[in-house]
Amino acid sequence: MLETDKVFAGSIPENYDRYMVPLIFEPYAADLAQRAASLSPSAVLETAAGSGVVTRALAPKLTHVANYTVTDLNQPMLNYAASRQPPDTRINWRQADALALPFENATFDLVCCQFGAMFFPDRTSGYREARRVLKPGGHFLFSVWDRIEENVFANDVTNALAQIFPNDPPRFLARTPHGYHDTAMIRRELEDAGFSRVAIDTRAEQSRAPSPRLPAVAYCQGTLLRNEIEARETGKLESATDHAASVIADKHGSGEVVAKIQAHVISAVA
Repeated sequence: MLETDKVFAGSIPENYDRYMVPLIFEPYAADLAQRAASLSPSAVLETAAGSGVVTRALAPKLTHVANYTVTDLNQPMLNYAASRQPPDTRINWRQADALALPFENATFDLVCCQFGAMFFPDRTSGYREARRVLKPGGHFLFSVWDRIEENVFANDVTNALAQIFPNDPPRFLARTPHGYHDTAMIRRELEDAGFSRVAIDTRAEQSRAPSPRLPAVAYCQGTLLRNEIEARETGKLESATDHAASVIADKHGSGEVVAKIQAHVISAVA
């Protein structure tokens, strides 16, 4: 992962939440929230919360006495997440690095993280931190994307941009969001961090959009792919987005578009 893969700023948080969340994140957030709530946790830590899609899904399912600490490394993302959440005295918003959590040992019943582990510079260290702050027998629940070929719109956009920039194709989506999909590696790194009872559920969903342009805008302008496009040629963002939309339209049609997305949902016990 490159250092630029961690920098969410400017209009990216808003575009991310407006376009990416309904396109690919909402069904997995609902699933993760249901799994989390079924554990009946009283103290929950969410890491890499992003724009707050899991927070919005999980908070209503927790008991009225639960304590829910929501963190992200990136303050603009955390600010945006907090702005979307109704007032809730159970929720504590805090900027935090998942690899160096500012919490005491054995504090939480549950640590959850949706599509954040791929961004950890050292995933085993991140997993050790999750285990450190969990109470004995506590649960770690998180998700990561499967390989890019199983996530059709992301693959379409990546291939479209390779046509525009053949000498230096933007590979952010393949490199980082879809770069951590080896289930044997995931299991090994969790066990190396001291977790047991690792379970991995590979779950397919459908990504829907009212037009081919929406997934093009979502990926090109609502993710860090935007930074890679703009770094290659100033002023190229709109034409690159247009080309990605045309490629999706050629493949999926000009009206509502539907394509497969797939992720691994992982649980482990401290």
